[in-house]
Amino acid sequence: MGGSKKRKRNEQQQGSNGIVYSESPPDFALLASLYPSFHAFVQSSPPHMRPTIDWTDFNATRELTRVLLHHRHNLTWWIPDGQLCPTVPNRCNYIHWLQHLLSSDIIPGTISRDAKVRGFDIGTGTSCIYPLLGASLHGWSFVGSDVTDVAIEWAEKNVSSNSHISHLIEIRKVKDNGNAPCVEVEESVNSDQTNSCKKTDVEVAPLPLDLHVCENKNYHGPPILVGVVRDDEKFDFCMCNPPFFESLKEAGLNPKTSCGGTSHEMVCPGGERAFIIRIIEDSTQLKQHFRWFTSMVGKKSNLKYLVSTLWGLGVSIVKTTEFVQGRTFRWGLAWSFLPPVHKPSISLSKKINTSFTLEGLQRQHSAINVLETVKSHFSSHGLSCSLNTSSFTVDVAISKDDCDSISRNDLTIVNNSTDCQPKRETSNESSLNISLEKLCFRISVFQQIPGTLLVKGSLQDKNSPLSGAFSVIFQQLEEALRSKFCTKSL
Repeated sequence: MGGSKKRKRNEQQQGSNGIVYSESPPDFALLASLYPSFHAFVQSSPPHMRPTIDWTDFNATRELTRVLLHHRHNLTWWIPDGQLCPTVPNRCNYIHWLQHLLSSDIIPGTISRDAKVRGFDIGTGTSCIYPLLGASLHGWSFVGSDVTDVAIEWAEKNVSSNSHISHLIEIRKVKDNGNAPCVEVEESVNSDQTNSCKKTDVEVAPLPLDLHVCENKNYHGPPILVGVVRDDEKFDFCMCNPPFFESLKEAGLNPKTSCGGTSHEMVCPGGERAFIIRIIEDSTQLKQHFRWFTSMVGKKSNLKYLVSTLWGLGVSIVKTTEFVQGRTFRWGLAWSFLPPVHKPSISLSKKINTSFTLEGLQRQHSAINVLETVKSHFSSHGLSCSLNTSSFTVDVAISKDDCDSISRNDLTIVNNSTDCQPKRETSNESSLNISLEKLCFRISVFQQIPGTLLVKGSLQDKNSPLSGAFSVIFQQLEEALRSKFCTKSL
């Protein structure tokens, strides 16, 4: 069963001419034998373990990116010291998701005059990696914009170094109005990230959330789309890796990575929320210039806010996707003002996966503390659960009667000594026996940045007649965890 799930997941990720890194993770030993310059960075590993590199070494991560782009994508690439170094699998994930959006029949086809796909990369950076990948994988043409002279200089060098696609990419300088902007920031990197990637695509329904803009957190940087896109231009999509951080102090909290990055690339007043809100504002003025507006999002709490903002502005469709590499989560957000060809069908009651972030946690509150509280939350109601500290998961099985009681919020709290010991697993079956008489799901906890944890709930059987209670139960868990761990209201 596990094998079939993996095959299905990989099929969902694979785009036309796409490279799926989960199916074929980088072979460091092979790369080291082919590229002597990379050999010096490869570290020996214990038997039966893959060789690795020092992920805190900027030179090592840059060289890995260089050889991957050359070996798998036939691209010549380089960036100067201190600039933001992108990871190739994550960037491919975004490109493949865009290809999926563009090939779907959700909204009308290409709006470019020559019927060829054309994209706009906001903040292309010195790496110019999105246009390079999009052009090499799918033959798309791009305009890549940026603010700093060094970004423009090196982006143009990377384009001209690849003569077979250079005619497809234009680099455009954006005039800086004097404020310090940010255009891109790299996600956490660890050895798992090049070995596993996952994408799930979700239709998003309007949510009845209150809209409120944080005071003094508006974007005041250079133009993003309005003032950069020309009056006679049309694009099939725009894409962006916005700044995740509001300050350099916040950006430097992860000591396990060294991807470089300047203040222009990493920090923006208001962080990613303010930056993406400006893209959304610009999109209302450029409705007919783009089929899809898209952006990467680093925080789940920001994703919910942005989705609500979009529905409030009258978009015709919103889609999100979830990117997973190792234990790092990122999200993709896409919207359009074009009328959908087919009205999307949305079923909130059958949602299989859902998640939320716990932000502002104090240092003494670790992932294991949250896991133990999750177990206590369910076991205090006499529910069957098992905690696995190695995988940071809690498996829960709830009977139909208990589901009804939880939904009515009247389940009696029992003695905390309820037996919830972990169940022995075999190689071919889960610790929970899924049946029609029980609702079975898994709660997982992931570290994002210090002080921020992601809590994810996964329904084990989407066809269970009790699946409608899952969202209610998970919402109650979210309220309990926020009440105990969060130092401020989100």
